[in-house]
Amino acid sequence: MNKTALIFGISGQDGSYLANFLLSKDYKVYGSSRDKENSNFNNLEKLGIKNKIQFATSSVEDFSNVSNIIKESLPDEIYYLAGQSSVALSFNKPAETLNSNILGILNVLEACRLMDKEIRVYYAGSSECFGDTRGLAATEKTPFHPKSPYAVAKTSAFWLVNNYRAAYNLFICTGILFNHESPRRGETFVTKKITKAVARIHQGKQKVLKLGNLDAKRDWGHARDFVYAQWLMLQQDQPKDYVIATGENHTVREFVELSFNEIGIVVSWKGKGTNEKGFDTKTGDLLVEIDEKYFRPSEVELLLGDPSKAEKELGWKRKISFQELVSGMVQYDLKHDGYGGLE
Repeated sequence: MNKTALIFGISGQDGSYLANFLLSKDYKVYGSSRDKENSNFNNLEKLGIKNKIQFATSSVEDFSNVSNIIKESLPDEIYYLAGQSSVALSFNKPAETLNSNILGILNVLEACRLMDKEIRVYYAGSSECFGDTRGLAATEKTPFHPKSPYAVAKTSAFWLVNNYRAAYNLFICTGILFNHESPRRGETFVTKKITKAVARIHQGKQKVLKLGNLDAKRDWGHARDFVYAQWLMLQQDQPKDYVIATGENHTVREFVELSFNEIGIVVSWKGKGTNEKGFDTKTGDLLVEIDEKYFRPSEVELLLGDPSKAEKELGWKRKISFQELVSGMVQYDLKHDGYGGLE
């Protein structure tokens, strides 16, 4: 018998990859969005799968609305990928960030608790919960030290999930996801900002890329690999939380350099601190400069994950390398104007 899945946050990067994957597994897929008539389903349209999904308008902060969607769709699995997901934006919109990330999953959990049907729930957690791990790779046992409103929200939601799992014996898992990107990444994220700027500079549409902390280190994987891990979590005998990461990290500077390499440019760096600039080694043209407005009030300098538990228990392993990730994003942006696509 085919399964039914309900995806909260289907229009985003992960939602589109997950929907496509579940359809390939013959799932019946429901997707929720704040406004199903006016939401941007660009990713789903380009994949040619929008007409294969049943949509519902939802406000995740409204319990009655969330409960009704779950009752109507009667899913076997729920994937909660909704909520304000930008760390930088969370400093400007802390209330919205907390509401969408905490109240949203709380409403889903409470609705599932009241259902007669057993529903397996996946919650998209975040490596930002760890904060500064002092250079050590984070595992499922690493303490949380959130350093942004977004991280505080994700940490609170993580413990809500744990509480409902223990108190009500619900099948709920949190994927503690490290950074994962793709050509479908939104433009508020630094990776997409970099690759899109590189394409525009190559096309003569932009002169300079302005960034904040070039030395921040992140564990970057590909969203396609990560949504497979999300699905695997709900196929297990017992619900557990898993760190999903690549086990290696790279600086924003490296991401910039690899991106420019895709268009045949080698970047040379001159200056220090906020006066540092990146130049085209051959022409001497200015390509990158620092703008202090892009620094966060509190910065996590290094994020690195240890995916050993996921590799051992789920049989999961990332397939797309960092170099392949960067190349794919730049090559997509060189060919397309706009966000999303088939890659």
